[in-house]
Amino acid sequence: MAEKILMPKLSPTMEEGQISSWLKEEGDKIEANETIAEVDTDKATMEMTSLTAGTLLKIIVPAGENARLGQIIGVLGEPGEDFSDILKEAESSPNGAAKEPSKEETEKKPEAKPVEEPEKAAAAASNGDTGGRLLVSPIAARMASENGIDLKTISGSGPNGRIIKRDIEQALEAPSQAKPAAERSFVFGQAAEVEGASAFREENTSPMRRTIAKRLAESIGPVPTFYLTVEIEMDRALETRKQINEAIAPDKISVNDIIVKAAAMALTRHPFVNASYQDDKIRFYEDADIGVAVAIDEGLITPIVRGANKKGFVQISSEISELAERARDKKLQPEEYTGATFSISNLGMFGIKEFTAIINPPEAAILAVGRAEPVPVVRDGEIVVKSIMHVTMSCDHRVVDGATGAKFLQTFRKMLENPALMLA
Repeated sequence: MAEKILMPKLSPTMEEGQISSWLKEEGDKIEANETIAEVDTDKATMEMTSLTAGTLLKIIVPAGENARLGQIIGVLGEPGEDFSDILKEAESSPNGAAKEPSKEETEKKPEAKPVEEPEKAAAAASNGDTGGRLLVSPIAARMASENGIDLKTISGSGPNGRIIKRDIEQALEAPSQAKPAAERSFVFGQAAEVEGASAFREENTSPMRRTIAKRLAESIGPVPTFYLTVEIEMDRALETRKQINEAIAPDKISVNDIIVKAAAMALTRHPFVNASYQDDKIRFYEDADIGVAVAIDEGLITPIVRGANKKGFVQISSEISELAERARDKKLQPEEYTGATFSISNLGMFGIKEFTAIINPPEAAILAVGRAEPVPVVRDGEIVVKSIMHVTMSCDHRVVDGATGAKFLQTFRKMLENPALMLA
């Protein structure tokens, strides 16, 4: 009997997934526990395996398309088996959504929405029935931009004529298509010919981007937030970093590694900052699990350094480097990016002097770290140059009061201005 392949729950916060790629084609045989597709969740790319053996009879949700948790994305069965009832079930549901799955079905194999038949999609693409839109995947758009390729000259081979990575790779093989930006000619005073409204492209909103939007909306609305900013002299911290790097060469630590350690040590001394609001109670954490914001192509993810208060600079540096690399490759496991007690967002490396960050619920606070730069300051009646860094903490007022946040920042500043205190 043909069975539905359902979109599984691949992370604790997942509500929807995007099929990154099918690793099997229609007609391929599948073994039990074999990986059949890669799915982009709200935070990472996860492998989806089939719990039963059979033949992939139908791919309903193609690569590049989204499916809700528990929606039908394909059909598994025996060659030649009739599965029209599954297709009818999907087609008869509103907005292409499948009927609500049973608990047993959801736990065993997820459910799905049908998509436009391949024949119809191909016809629409060939007829230019896209309303003036250019459908392109994020990675294809980035590759085209980096290589100076005009997307309007590319014929997409993906669903509905979507331009995908393979199309750009093929275009790069033709030298006439790829032209570095530095080689593009421009004649001063030349009149540009523009006809009609600008063409545009659309990309499916990734599960990560939708989760970011949802979480930020939840934070900025119901969470009563206030902000505290402090200036910190970083000269001793920078000197400490230099000495450590000389001792461990060719390995090295970053300023951010020292900041993570200082925050972790300060959190252990100010429990209300290392806490979260839980409606009828406040939850206090024994260790400082620091979420370190990492920018990736589709947004922001915060891999976590567990128990950072118990770790040294070198260990923190090693873990952050390894986590950040796997975050960019979308290979983090859910437990590696969920459950932080406090977060740090550092934009200093981009030349940002000062900014505010949005709290990641249910955490009670987040640090926004700016660039450390030489500034003339008055010390003991004399003007001297010091490396000054601006740090702003966003605080959930339901947990952190003004004085509590100020005392935390005092301790944090002392740690950075006197790094030896982190060893005490």
